[in-house]
Amino acid sequence: MKKALMGMLAAALLAALAIAPGQAQMTAKAEAGMKMMKMTAETGLGMAMRKLWEDHITYTRNFIISSLAGLEDAGPVAERLLKNQDDIGDAVKPFYGEEAGEKLSALLRDHILIAADVVKAAKAGVAADLDAANKKWYANADDIAAFLGGANPNWTKATLTDMLHKHLEYTTQEVVARLKKDWAADIAAYDIGHTHMLMFADVLTQGIVKQFPDKFKS
Repeated sequence: MKKALMGMLAAALLAALAIAPGQAQMTAKAEAGMKMMKMTAETGLGMAMRKLWEDHITYTRNFIISSLAGLEDAGPVAERLLKNQDDIGDAVKPFYGEEAGEKLSALLRDHILIAADVVKAAKAGVAADLDAANKKWYANADDIAAFLGGANPNWTKATLTDMLHKHLEYTTQEVVARLKKDWAADIAAYDIGHTHMLMFADVLTQGIVKQFPDKFKS
């Protein structure tokens, strides 16, 4: 349906330009415009990957806010956040298979469940529990980096580990800032964490495109 509409639009533009002055120049511009409007497979993957990881960072923030404030929606938000991990796993299945997708989802679900323990310990102010949860959280990040690095040679374990650790740092900064009611620091931590997560999504997209170039030929 979209293809048909795009074709009709292109035909209409070219027909109109055919009777306008400077036909050749205007036609070239129209064709260039239509090429820009065409969505490539790579662009589609990039947009989908960004949406998935944007959901990840957004619903993580929503959970932090609801959990620390003791709001009634903390449970439903947590469920939506966990669903996001399944969605991310499903997104890589066309490239790496069912088993790999399920494994990634499981690792990411652990990431979220441990994050909930981190938030709970931070809210309670129990240092020993917070330290234990943080150790598990970083170990899980290392496992995710190792798993992804083993699946795609364009994703180096060192790069992914660094990026995932930064994600944990920015998330922790949000939690600490909200507990201190330092709203400016809270917003700043979310903003930088959001941008960082989009960069992470782009790294994943670029790695997939390089590994499977035949799937992205125009």
